[in-house]
Amino acid sequence: MNEERLLQLIREVSNANGASGFEDDVLKVLRKQGEGLGDFSEDSLRNLYLKRAGNRGGRPVVQLDAHTDEVSFMVQAVKPNGTLVFITLGGWVANNIPAHKVRVRNAEGNYIPGIIASKPPHFMSEAERNAPANVSNMVIDIGATSREEAVNDFKIRIGEPVVPDVDFEYRKQKDLLIGKAFDCRLGCAAILETMRTLQGKNLNVDVTAGFAVQEEVGTRGAYVTSNTIHPDIAIVFEGCPADDTFTEEYMTQTAIKKGPMLRHIDARMITNPRYQRYVLDLGRKLGIPVQESVRTGGSTNGAPIHLSNAGVPVIVMGIPVRYIHTHYGIAALSDLQNAVKLASAVIESLEENIIKSF
Repeated sequence: MNEERLLQLIREVSNANGASGFEDDVLKVLRKQGEGLGDFSEDSLRNLYLKRAGNRGGRPVVQLDAHTDEVSFMVQAVKPNGTLVFITLGGWVANNIPAHKVRVRNAEGNYIPGIIASKPPHFMSEAERNAPANVSNMVIDIGATSREEAVNDFKIRIGEPVVPDVDFEYRKQKDLLIGKAFDCRLGCAAILETMRTLQGKNLNVDVTAGFAVQEEVGTRGAYVTSNTIHPDIAIVFEGCPADDTFTEEYMTQTAIKKGPMLRHIDARMITNPRYQRYVLDLGRKLGIPVQESVRTGGSTNGAPIHLSNAGVPVIVMGIPVRYIHTHYGIAALSDLQNAVKLASAVIESLEENIIKSF
């Protein structure tokens, strides 16, 4: 596994602007970084498909999934003073939103900087200071002084996407990745690296990746990808919320630097227990660190995929990320690398009778 190449892939895909419904820039990165791995195609939603070089048909199909969108915002209106009213795309907590820098796409397709602002405390009443944060009381300030300037000079228009303005960092000595959109750009990187690992290998299955759009607003893209790929079995890569900074040790099930996490259940899927145990056992047999969890909330593209066709065995291979659904995430490169090792080993081990046994 070429670490320098992998880090460049993560850097480019993390830095790419990809609000839900506006994932085009992410697709450009994936097409460039995945050149030579197989055949790319797209649908009208901008789901991106990659059929592995070496697929020959007449065999079970493995779907690899990750989503290309990120939690983000959209411009709703322009105020007379030139600030922008916005809505959220995806599951934000209001307290995490203000006082951060963002990128706002304008009518010319350029992303311009802005700050998510709220009333300064100096001007707040006692009731306002004690009230919970609310997006309706926030605006995006791009530096305009009037609506006319925002529209005519900054070229702002409603319906345009807004994303966190964060640049990727890698702290080599600590094996740490810091950046935005790790949910689920780390999954996108894991798919390409898995495809690269499998290059030239003789498999008993065909492999097709579906890079799905609009996961953060209801796993919408994966409904289409699963009905396009028609998988017999699937691996969903996800940047999943780490719980190692606030949970008692005995309840910590998704820590960074301890390998990928496989969930037994979440709010919308009970993982196929036979497939789940097969993968957990394989990881331990091969000495690949792997975690497991029982989740009471959250969901992934595994939800629509496992209910597609006649029912599809799905595992979710989560790469632990601290502070997802905020502007910044912290993850470990080793966790992504171990997710790739485990996914590749699973795919190499699969054949028709094993899949049927799940």
